[in-house]
Amino acid sequence: MTAADLPTLNACLNTVSAVLLALGYVNIRRGRIARHRRFMLAALLSSTLFLCSYLTYHYLVGSVAYPHHDWTRPLYFAILIPHVVLAALMGPFVVIAVRRAWRGDFVAHARLARRLLPVWMFVSVSGVAIYWMLYRL
Repeated sequence: MTAADLPTLNACLNTVSAVLLALGYVNIRRGRIARHRRFMLAALLSSTLFLCSYLTYHYLVGSVAYPHHDWTRPLYFAILIPHVVLAALMGPFVVIAVRRAWRGDFVAHARLARRLLPVWMFVSVSGVAIYWMLYRL
């Protein structure tokens, strides 16, 4: 595997995270707490692996400019900017949510998770969209 392969790996990890988040949500809504826990921990692992791969890629390659100067450029930045801001902000909140669940404070965990899940889902899905726009268009 080379640095050139990492963006595809990153997109795959983001896709896996989004699917696992959705499955975790479905399972908690159905009262399947143990399954919910497994899916959410797997989503956390997938996102952590993504972050390691992402940081490695940008350490090796640096910044990658958007190559198109057409109508897709404003759309790309409209997706990229909230993606980057929300991704940077959500890390501490994920740690807090996991810590609350780990300690058994499920009321506080659920209160935070209700707000965090859509943000995490947006970051995962928009990450895949950014990949497609940057590397596949």
